Amino acid sequence: MEAGTLAFLPLLATVPHTAAWSPKVAAVMIVCNILAIAIGRFTIQIPDAKPSLPSPEFFGGMGLPALLGTTSFGHLLGAGAILGLANLGVL
Repeated sequence: MEAGTLAFLPLLATVPHTAAWSPKVAAVMIVCNILAIAIGRFTIQIPDAKPSLPSPEFFGGMGLPALLGTTSFGHLLGAGAILGLANLGVL
C-alpha cells in the first residue's frame, strides 16, 4: 500500500452514531409513514388502482400499489429523520 492510502484507514474504521430501537424511534417512523400516506393521498393520480385492499376505507380509499408506494416513501423519510435526529442527539 502507498503511504497516502494508510492515512485514510482511520476514516474507514469510523462508524456513525445510530440510534438503537426505542419507542421514540418507532414514533418517528410512524409519524413519517402517516405523513407519507397523507402526501400520497393528495398527489397520486390513481390512488384506487387494483388490486384493492381488504378495507380500503381504512387507508383513505387507496389500493395496494398506492399503499406500498406511500409506505416505502415513509420509510425513506423515517430513516433519514431517525439518522438525522440521532446525529443531533435528540434520539
